Amino acid sequence: MKALVQRVSRASVTTGGHVVASTGPGLLVLAGFGGSDSGDDLDWMARKLANLRIFSDSRGAMNLSILETGGSFLVVSQFTLHADTEKGRRPSFIGAAAPGAAETLYRLFVQQLTGFGLPVETGVFGADMQVELVNDGPVTLMLESPSERRS
Repeated sequence: MKALVQRVSRASVTTGGHVVASTGPGLLVLAGFGGSDSGDDLDWMARKLANLRIFSDSRGAMNLSILETGGSFLVVSQFTLHADTEKGRRPSFIGAAAPGAAETLYRLFVQQLTGFGLPVETGVFGADMQVELVNDGPVTLMLESPSERRS
């Protein structure tokens, strides 16, 4: 699993001209699922995101996690994180999970994040979405689960 994570002041997802999800301070997570991802990858990523110390403490140092700040998550499926652009001009998405499997992994991942007791908003899986955000910092990180780093 790959996740592009952005610390945000606010973020929203619009599809079909309607805002379907929005969040205040927290994390926007663009989540991409690979063909070999498992429950272990989802668990690792959910724990990593919940405990990642990227929020400012009273001195302005990044020492607090989203669990400590009480923020929220906005999770958007993003198969293009698995794009292979090594050859040619058109990306290959062969490493991405098939749509049915990816949707199952997406729903399980959201469920795992919800288990931390923080609000979790979501985009619409497989839809054409417009994502708006105010990146706080800016802080943007690319995370890969252990199985991604082995492949």
